[in-house]
This record gives sequence, C-alpha cells and structure tokens, in this order.
Amino acid sequence: MGLELVSKFLLLASFKSGNNLVHETVFDKTDDGWFNIFTGKEFTMTNYYLGIDISKGYADFCILDGNRNPVIRNFQLDDTFEGHCTLYKILKEFMAQYSEAMISAAVESTGGYENNWLKSLDSFQAEMNIRYARLNPYGVHNNSKAALNRLTTDAISAHNVAEYMISHPDKVSFTHEESFATLRKQWKFISALTKQKTQFHNQLGALLYSSYPEILPYCQNTMPQWVVTLLKRYPTTVHVARAKVSTLVRIPHITHARAGELIEAAKKSVASSSDEASAQLITATIKQIQHLQKSIEEQTKKLNRSCSLPEVEILKTFPGIGEFTAIGLTLQIQTIKRFPSVKKISSFFGVHPVFKISGDGSSAFRMSKKGSSEARRLLFMVAFNALRSNPLIREYYHRQLQKGMTKMAAIGACMHKVLRIIYGMLKHEQPFDSSIDRKNSEKTVLRNSGDKKFDANRRYQDFDKNAPVSRRQSRKRGEQKPLPKSANDAECGASTPAPQCLI
Repeated sequence: MGLELVSKFLLLASFKSGNNLVHETVFDKTDDGWFNIFTGKEFTMTNYYLGIDISKGYADFCILDGNRNPVIRNFQLDDTFEGHCTLYKILKEFMAQYSEAMISAAVESTGGYENNWLKSLDSFQAEMNIRYARLNPYGVHNNSKAALNRLTTDAISAHNVAEYMISHPDKVSFTHEESFATLRKQWKFISALTKQKTQFHNQLGALLYSSYPEILPYCQNTMPQWVVTLLKRYPTTVHVARAKVSTLVRIPHITHARAGELIEAAKKSVASSSDEASAQLITATIKQIQHLQKSIEEQTKKLNRSCSLPEVEILKTFPGIGEFTAIGLTLQIQTIKRFPSVKKISSFFGVHPVFKISGDGSSAFRMSKKGSSEARRLLFMVAFNALRSNPLIREYYHRQLQKGMTKMAAIGACMHKVLRIIYGMLKHEQPFDSSIDRKNSEKTVLRNSGDKKFDANRRYQDFDKNAPVSRRQSRKRGEQKPLPKSANDAECGASTPAPQCLI
C-alpha cells in the first residue's frame, strides 16, 4: 500500500481537534472530486484561491472562491516570524470553517523575495489541504489588462494573481519546492561574479588607455597571463621604461625580442597618466580580477560536483556545449516535460520569430526576445561555439548566409536550430547524433518537394480578387495556388452545387 501511495499524486490532510490529532485521511484526486482511499467514499472538495502579491519585506493576500468573490478580503503581513505565524493562524481558522476546502495559492516569480512565503506554505501542507505555484508575471499582467483594470496597487495585484488561477487553470502548475533551487542560487552567484569581473576588465582597459596604451594591442581578444604579470610589476610606461631586458625576460612568455620592444615602446609612449595614483589603481584592479577569477573557479567546481544529472551528460555530447554551459541549460530547462513541443521551449527561450514593423515602415520576421534573457545568452554562446566545433551547425549557418541573411540573423537561426536539437536529445534521452538531424532534414525536403498543399483555412472559398484587402495581402495572394473546384468540393464534403441565394 505504501509504495502505491508514493507512486501517485496524494494529498495528506490532517484534521485536529484543539491540540490533539483526531485522525489522518489520505485522499486521491478523481475526475469528479476526491476519493477517500481508506473509507472508499467519494466526495467533493471546494477550491479556494489564495492570491499573494510579494513585495520586499511584506506581502498582500486575498482569498477568492471559484466565482471570483472574496472570501477573505485583502490583508497584509510582514515577512517576519510573526507575519508567517499570523498567516498560519488565518489559514488554520479558514480550514476549520471550510473543512472540505482546497486552497490553491500562487505567487508571481520576483527573483527570490517569494521564497520565504513558499517555504511556509510548503510546511503548512502537513496540516492543511493547500498547494502552491509560481506564476509568470507576464501572464498575470496581461490577464489583468484583459480585465480592463485601470488601477494597480498591492491589494489589486494579489486579487489579480487569484483571478489568474481561476481563469487559466491549465497554465498553473502546482508543485512542491523546486529541486534545483539551491543550484540556481549558486549559478546566479557565479553569474554575478562573472559580471563583476567583466566590469573590472572594462575599467582596467580604460585605465590602460591613458596609462599604458602600447600594451593594448596584445589584449585584442583576451588578456594574456604574461601581460597580467607585467602590469602587476610595471603598471605604467614609466616603470617599463626604467626596467631592464634581463628583468623582463624572467616573466614567462616574454622573450628578449619582446622585452626590447616593450621597453622601446614605453620610452616613446604617448600615455597621459603616469602618476603613482594611476599605477596603484591598475595594480588594485588586477588584484580584484584575479580574486574574482579564483572565486569563480572554486564555485564552478562546487557546482559541477553538486550537479551530476543525466541531462547534463546528454547535453555535453553536443559539440559546443561544455560542462558549465550544460549545467546552466539544465537549470533553465529543469525538465523537458515542462514543454510539450518545440514551439513551447522556443517561446521560453525567446528565439521564436515574430513579425515586427519599425517606425519607418520596414517590416520583417525577427527574434522575439521575450523569453529568459539568461537562457538566451547561454544559447547564443552554444551556437557561437558550435560554428567552430560542430560541422552540422556550421553548414546550416552558411546555408542561411546564402539565403541573404546577415551574420547575426544567421546566428539567431542557428540558436533556434540548436534548441530544436537539444529538445530532441532530452526528449528521447539520446546523445547527439548528426545523422539523425540530417535524416530529418531530408524527410522535410521530400515532404515539401511536391505540390503545395492547399490552405485548409480557405477550403470553403477561393481567393476573391475583388476582396478589399491590403496591397501586402494582395501580393501574398498572388503567390498562392488557386484551389481547384474538385478539391474544394471534396474538402467541403459537397457533391451538389450550393443553392442560389434568394433576395
């Protein structure tokens, strides 16, 4: 019995009388209501919706019934121990009044401020019929706009969250606390360190432009280690000009010829800042960069040890995806079951095409960029690296260029291509195999090589040249193949001519 219960989605509801536990009942969800496994009786459980609007340090709450009527009007609690205890007391009293109630709670994803409240709701599940979910703020916002709400306050936002659960139950996924929560925090910390390192690199470049511009040609793509060591010892041109060749060659990768070039260039330098303050800033900036790099390496090793997942191993088989990138993609996707189709995951990454019109009237299909920017950044790096290490993506890239795409647009098409391949790899739990994609491409070519399929949307009427359509639509219709009368009759299921209209 225990194994069977674990394998199903079960809800543990505990009823208390005062401080003494009376009995525990296990319920299973059915089509018509809820089923008591022990007694064999089926009954109906009423749904109530707890909308929570999260702010920094506090949150607003409201409870609606299925008809969008407020059961408990808006109230506000602080994100403190007393506030969480008060929430427990309010929900406990509510469950005592509505014994057959199921509370569906939801919060908007705010980047971390909602985690404390979700943790409390998770602990409440042992004693209450409650479930919770994170919602996409974009969906809640647009649902509020569709309701023509003109005002926006914290109380109204909590009401909007509850209404979204009622209006779009298929869009709400009630789950337990995310299993990747700790890993995602560690990933965000590494990303923050990387951003700080980039900022210091940019600051160092600005300092060197005025203090040692002659060293910048050696740092076109990245800053070599010998340049870092040189700048720590000789931060400005004044220090390098006073140095000796025999001293500079002690630095690894600096030959006698290069040492002579550096000293000669320093003596002829056009640097405008050679004071000690500039030298101290360059040295301090380099130390910060090295410290951040060391922290990034340490955190990356810890993350790699903590994230030994089969999805990561599958993604690493794709040429262009390293271990760190594979972990990042896994944390973004979480589980491929979240996305029933390629179109869904493309929308999540924001790489699906949309029709855009600029202010000057020019229009084209472009990348939407409405999904996760972090996920899209990872996908861009994968596509960029795959251009050098993956022949399949490189061939696809050149085909897009031959069609007239710009280089950046072609890389965007490669991002979409890579995402489709990743989706297939994770869905079928198979490592990367270029032959599979080539076979699928050949099938698509064969399928599209025949006559154009008739437009099912126009099966009841051919295009009418007298229709008052726009010039763009008129040109588009001119490229369409007219629907034969026989095919039209077959699609409509008509064997006799339509009756004449009577006026």
